[in-house]
Amino acid sequence: MKFMKLGSKPDTFQSDGNNIRYVASELASDITVNVGDVKFYLHKFPLLSKSTSLQKLVANASEANCDDVHIHDIPGGPTAFEICAKFCYGMTVTLNAYNVIVARCAAEYLGMHETIEKGNLIYKIDVFLNSSIFRSWKDSIIVLQTTKSQSRLCEELKLISHCIDAIASKASIDVDRVDWSYTYNRKKLPEENGNDPNLNGIRSRMVPKDWWVEDLSELEVDLYKRVIVTIKNKGIVSSEVIGEAVKAYAYRRFPGFNKGVFQFNDVSKCRAILDTIVWLLPSEKGCVSCSFLLKLLRASISLDSGEMAEAELVKRIGQQLEEASINDLLIRAADGEGTLYDVHVVQKILEVFMMRDKDSEPQLEDGDEIQEIRKPGILSEASKLMVAKLVDGYLTEIAKDPNLPLSAFVGLAEMVSNFPRPGHDGIYRAIDMYLKEHPGISKSERKRICKLMDCKKLSVDACMHAVQNERLPLRVVVQVLFFEQVRANASSGSSTPDLPKAIRELNSASYGSSRSATTNTEEDWDAAASAEELRALRGELAALRMGNGGTNDKANGDAKSQADRAAMSRMKGLLMSKRIFSKIWSNKGGQGENSGSDSSESLGSANLEEAKSTPSRKGRHSVS
Repeated sequence: MKFMKLGSKPDTFQSDGNNIRYVASELASDITVNVGDVKFYLHKFPLLSKSTSLQKLVANASEANCDDVHIHDIPGGPTAFEICAKFCYGMTVTLNAYNVIVARCAAEYLGMHETIEKGNLIYKIDVFLNSSIFRSWKDSIIVLQTTKSQSRLCEELKLISHCIDAIASKASIDVDRVDWSYTYNRKKLPEENGNDPNLNGIRSRMVPKDWWVEDLSELEVDLYKRVIVTIKNKGIVSSEVIGEAVKAYAYRRFPGFNKGVFQFNDVSKCRAILDTIVWLLPSEKGCVSCSFLLKLLRASISLDSGEMAEAELVKRIGQQLEEASINDLLIRAADGEGTLYDVHVVQKILEVFMMRDKDSEPQLEDGDEIQEIRKPGILSEASKLMVAKLVDGYLTEIAKDPNLPLSAFVGLAEMVSNFPRPGHDGIYRAIDMYLKEHPGISKSERKRICKLMDCKKLSVDACMHAVQNERLPLRVVVQVLFFEQVRANASSGSSTPDLPKAIRELNSASYGSSRSATTNTEEDWDAAASAEELRALRGELAALRMGNGGTNDKANGDAKSQADRAAMSRMKGLLMSKRIFSKIWSNKGGQGENSGSDSSESLGSANLEEAKSTPSRKGRHSVS
């Protein structure tokens, strides 16, 4: 730390109790200066020779035949006045970063200028500030912090602006020229710590570009804001480093912020800090991580900091949503919302992400007509895929909330329904979790949520789970079973074929020649499958595909369609008649082999064997 000693005489100030200070001298004091509740018994001559303010006060006191003067509002109080008084006596005074500002303000208050005496206190302090303090990195920060107590006078004397400019200039200097100490407790690279084995024990002094961010985190928010703005205006420091500085400040000011735990003792103060952090964020995309932005959004919601800060954060998060993680998006809903997580804010973020692909600008065409020409989408397929996976995982987590309405789940899922997904295992997992946690939803709701999933895009493992899943509607189980048979019969190297038309029609009420005749059947298709129905359907489909295996490759399209319709009719007949199911399970012998050729009446022998060998499942299955 830099310091300056003034004067050469020994310090003879002494105390008599807590409120009396005097100079030990053979000469009796002839003036009493009252500073607050402290009395100073001093001598007029050394004081009046250097202070215009004391000259006026003593003159006024003499007119009133009084030797007491009163100073109640001097900056720094008794301590700062004593520094000035010692300087007047020529006693040794040590100035440093902690007391130089109050001494400078007190000297200004007392009028200790060059006009009354050359080499007065104000001049000497200004020389010390410019030649030493403002050239020292850490001393400049300390001095800037001490201006808080005398902010108005420091502003008038331009002490704050000079200090800020000194700090900003050092932060903007080339790292190769940094030769002063700084705080850097974050993880360093091996070569920065001298641990690089290639250096043969010789320490490499590599200064990180963000070497200054931790030291500035000591500043109060208003001064910090001014320093960062000044650094930005110099245009030398990169936006990435500015972003790192803002991040470090948030971690320092909000305990537990890095772990997503927010403890706000003074809500109004924390709200001001958060608003400043958001305002200081660099405008360039990627200067801070999406995870950090989402932490800020959580804090903003917790603090109820207002719509402007939240809207700005939502905008920035949406611009780099593909970088987010599922845990980052799990933002707790405010008290009284009813749901566990704030799904609405995630929807707003997703809307911003999707708007990146819909930018348009007006362009002049022939004549004066303005036509809107859409720009090419700027979202890459990789970004869309990452966001689709992110939303699938998010849906799986929020589906565990028993109070989550179906409309919120479906609405969020539909926003990314057109995004490319090689597989639908993620959305299946989310649907299964929702059905598990909301067993009381209606058949129509069960149908609605299952339409979010494309059975053609389920993996083998997901299909194996789905065909045993009692939570799924029968229509979905049949789709999965049919598709598995089609995929198994597809020629090697060919693309995955589409599902038969009859299976696709399960997603609507249009199957058959008359909707009124199939209403009850449609309701049964949307009902959850039982364990017995699942086993029967698997066996029936296996028998059907074995019998019609050659049709897919050799017969023409009409024959294939007829086979599909025949299969569907059998499945519907199997579902419509509960007596068939009871017959399957009651007839355990004698009938199987004789009736195996007519699977429209009962299951074949292979199905009976499966029914016998497959135990009834006791629990519910989930891939969540």
